[in-house]
Amino acid sequence: MEACRLVATDLACRRGERLLFRGVSLRLGAGSALQVTGANGIGKSSLLRILAGLLRPFAGEVTRQGSVALLDERPALDEHRPLGQALKFWTRIDAGEGAPLALMGLAELGEVPVRYLSTGQRKRAAIARMMGQQAPIWLLDEPLNGLDSAAAAWFEGLVEQHCQRGGIAIIASHQKFALAGLASLPLSQFQAARVE
Repeated sequence: MEACRLVATDLACRRGERLLFRGVSLRLGAGSALQVTGANGIGKSSLLRILAGLLRPFAGEVTRQGSVALLDERPALDEHRPLGQALKFWTRIDAGEGAPLALMGLAELGEVPVRYLSTGQRKRAAIARMMGQQAPIWLLDEPLNGLDSAAAAWFEGLVEQHCQRGGIAIIASHQKFALAGLASLPLSQFQAARVE
């Protein structure tokens, strides 16, 4: 796995006239895991998008060493293609090996169009796509949503293995995530009501 590091300094996020948070700083190295907690609408997803480089912060800066994979509610899989083809498209783009469908419990669904998959199957397909990126930094937005208890436990184990191999995981969720050594960042500590 490539070397990785993620540092955020004094981040702030603005939505319209509302400042969701300000003063968020973090420093994560290889093997680190952090859970960002807070109520709905507090800015957990926005923070992950800032860390991924998909959203510009209102203030502050982010530096990354290592590639980033974002798992969120938008799996970016072509709804009209069979699952196997939809994942192969990303395997070519990511220049990776791709995660075997059997590993995700999706072996029998390779020919099923993505639009017919259940919520849990879509989540596992999104996990397969993320794993295929072979990125050392995983940004996980509500990763347990849609997974049954067995699949949730399996995914928690997968994240733990990723960190043990030197990866970084940031989990944004209001749900408890079982992971040894998981640090917590309650985003409510950084709330700000209006733009100054």
